[in-house]
Amino acid sequence: MARKFFVGGNWKCNGTNEEVKKIVSTLNEAEIPSEDAVEVVVSPPFVFLSLVKSLLRSDIQVAAQNCWVRKGGAFTGEVSAEMLVNLGIPWVILGHSERRLILNESNEFVGDKVAYALSQGIKVIACVGETLEQRESGSTIEVVAAQTKAIADKISNWDNVVLAYEPVWAIGTGKVATPAQAQEVHAELRKWFQTNVSAEVAGSVRIIYGGSVNGANCKELAAQPDLDGFLVGGASLKVNSSYKFASFIFVHLFGR
Repeated sequence: MARKFFVGGNWKCNGTNEEVKKIVSTLNEAEIPSEDAVEVVVSPPFVFLSLVKSLLRSDIQVAAQNCWVRKGGAFTGEVSAEMLVNLGIPWVILGHSERRLILNESNEFVGDKVAYALSQGIKVIACVGETLEQRESGSTIEVVAAQTKAIADKISNWDNVVLAYEPVWAIGTGKVATPAQAQEVHAELRKWFQTNVSAEVAGSVRIIYGGSVNGANCKELAAQPDLDGFLVGGASLKVNSSYKFASFIFVHLFGR
């Protein structure tokens, strides 16, 4: 089964009104392949979701960077999935390593969040990945399998989930997994789905890569058979750089 290439831009906790408008303007002017060929999603901070959605071209979708694990209420500082639905936001990023490590979100908590977001009709970019210590100890596959299992234990339908493999040691460090390292983990994850979920899901679920992806390394990474796209961090914010976010999309045409 052909898997549509996916490119996500995670803006994290960055930006002002004017900076966000400049980024959106750049994206609106970019030459992007048809939605039939590539799916493009950008994820601004919560405070800019409505602004970005109102200004951004219709063939680029918008994602939130997080949402609460259940219906809203007395949860100060949180944003519920229902609120995102009300704003017309179709995607959310869940389980990012910064939330797992800094805010102590457990595998089980992330699994619950994914299940609840999906139950409200929101599509999910679910993140998994190992620390440098875990990689050096040889436990990479064990770690990402456990993170994936915690999600699989809570959901039965993967049609609206994109799995993002982001090695923690490569996020924002300038280090990047080699194409062979990325392919190895993506292939092992696909084998895990084959064994533990179904052959159909193993063949159809999109597994994307994130971790210091930029215009210099994305083409070789995209050539790997089990790598279905990117979740781009800092490089997606560089409006005036030669590595504009849109350049990650073009690799779909030339690198696969």
